[in-house]
Amino acid sequence: MSFRSLLAAGLCLAALSGCANRQAIHTGSIKTAYAYGMEGEQPLATSAPAKEDTVAWMRTVHPNALAGRTLAVGSLHDIRLREREVVLTFDDGPMPGKTEKVLDTLDAFGVKATFLMVGQMAETYPSIARSVVARGHSIGSHTYRHRNLASMSFDSALSEIQRGEKAVQKATATDAAFFRFPYLSDTRRLRSALTARGEVIMDVDVDSKDYFKDGPAKVAERTMAALNRRGRGIILMHDIHKRTATMLPAMLNELKAQGYKVVALRYKRSRMPEQMIASAE
Repeated sequence: MSFRSLLAAGLCLAALSGCANRQAIHTGSIKTAYAYGMEGEQPLATSAPAKEDTVAWMRTVHPNALAGRTLAVGSLHDIRLREREVVLTFDDGPMPGKTEKVLDTLDAFGVKATFLMVGQMAETYPSIARSVVARGHSIGSHTYRHRNLASMSFDSALSEIQRGEKAVQKATATDAAFFRFPYLSDTRRLRSALTARGEVIMDVDVDSKDYFKDGPAKVAERTMAALNRRGRGIILMHDIHKRTATMLPAMLNELKAQGYKVVALRYKRSRMPEQMIASAE
């Protein structure tokens, strides 16, 4: 890998860092569960720092117990979730050491997610991007450099979107049919143009806020609290953060304990010609 590629990935990661109670399986809160259950360990006080070790959690998993139905979708409106159904989504990757850990956890629980990749990151780490597809997850793009599209001209924003999409497609050798706006910052004109092209724009119901500098237990507890207020929804996480990869087994176990199911998404129709962009106006 060239120095220029490494530098570009580093700059991209710096930009990404600013982006957008039922009892658990083990005795104690989500926080105490990170260490409890391992031989010789005792439950931690809720004020104690959570250990970033997910081995004990992975041993409690019953494969497929959390997996729900698969939805074939051609637009955001097709994602109609029932009570206690969630869609797991991860933005900003792929990232070495983080994305792989997320993938291992999802495999252990037998569930699928949607990964919205930044084009520059997919270019830099194509083998990880391909692994996401090989493990059966759906993918999409998240622009090329994680730019705030609402602050750009329409033509510049569309070029940024298309460049990111092409980079993800090249890295994964598959169609990146899903898309999420960085910072969730969109415009009506851009949404119309992308919809006309047949893209599935991914909005968010539950923001984990895992980009805050909180411990993994706090991220998991905040996410579950927000989800329980809604009862269903699309959950936003980021596979570039260690705290997210660390908290994911605990959160998935809590989803399972509370009777949630993880819905997988599959793209269901061919793209419209790019000339259709003009008709979006």
